[in-house]
Amino acid sequence: MPTLKQGTMIPTHDETEVINAGIAADVDARELDSQWHKGAKLACEAFSPEIYTALVAMKRPRGRPKADQTKVFTAIRLDADLLEAFKATGKGWQTRVNAALRQFIAEHPLNQ
Repeated sequence: MPTLKQGTMIPTHDETEVINAGIAADVDARELDSQWHKGAKLACEAFSPEIYTALVAMKRPRGRPKADQTKVFTAIRLDADLLEAFKATGKGWQTRVNAALRQFIAEHPLNQ
């Protein structure tokens, strides 16, 4: 059994009975039994092809959109005052470090 988070309160037997009675009395919260599952339809069967196509088109992909240019994790050592100066600018300081490095490279091309 997983460990519960600190402060989690488990309902008593009496509280559980009250909760279950409330669920049973709620007509909108009926249990989805095997009979209900037998009558269930797939969305592509329940909706017209036009509506189903529109619903599928509305579905967004999960997660963040893929970036054109992905970032690479690296660890570098910086002077403490330099790092603090960027952090003092607030949220997005790492993006600003990236922009400063990009600007430096643009102004000072590296000899290869």
